[in-house]
Amino acid sequence: MSSTGTAAATRAEYCVVACAEAWRGAGEVLASPMGTVPTIGARLARLTFSPDLLLTDGEALLLGDVPAVGAAGRVVEGWLPYRKHLAMVAGGRRHVMMGASQLDRHGNQNISCIGDWARPDRQLLGVRGAPVNTLNNPTSYWVPRHSKRVFVERVDMVSGVGYDRAAEAAPSARRFHRIPEVVSDLGVFDFETPARTMRLRSLHPGVLLAEVREATGFELAVPDEVPRTREPSAEELRLIREVIDPKGLREREVPA
Repeated sequence: MSSTGTAAATRAEYCVVACAEAWRGAGEVLASPMGTVPTIGARLARLTFSPDLLLTDGEALLLGDVPAVGAAGRVVEGWLPYRKHLAMVAGGRRHVMMGASQLDRHGNQNISCIGDWARPDRQLLGVRGAPVNTLNNPTSYWVPRHSKRVFVERVDMVSGVGYDRAAEAAPSARRFHRIPEVVSDLGVFDFETPARTMRLRSLHPGVLLAEVREATGFELAVPDEVPRTREPSAEELRLIREVIDPKGLREREVPA
């Protein structure tokens, strides 16, 4: 038990808080989380330190309330048809948190195929909207299973654009390009280095630096002292457990 009398936070709950932090200070932008933990994180941010954040029902309605995961919203404050959604995306007014089948040191993401593109070993989702997402609005990533299969030296195909490829584009094409953070079940990462390569920003409690290095297929930038991912407050834990995710779906995505 913690000093507040609340059961200690689980690894999944640290991941939720780390995802929520991606939207801290975001203002009135559209949050587009993909995955259970990022969805809980976006809703936690809306209920705490980012009250202006815009949330949708996953389709075309802007929500005025913050329902539990899996429940329908009861307050609708707007309609966001597809054409309006695309206009918002193109203007940098959205922050999406996507998944990744592969990520490299520069933040290039692959969700399309594994192996040679001409004859892949495995077909995945396809490029989808990843190029538009990454060049037109801030894009973070959520990886529930940190491994060398995901964190690779070179992605097999570029779906989401990383910092090295964005640098090759015209200034007008990269003006909204930004990768604020990558959250995995082991820690939090960013690209705040001179070369814009992936850096370890924090380790989740109980995780060793050696574990992260062993599970990463390239050399990470590591500061001299690596902080721990911040602990959820008692109120944040209450919101996660009682309001946003009372069914405990987060624990299925990141088992204890």
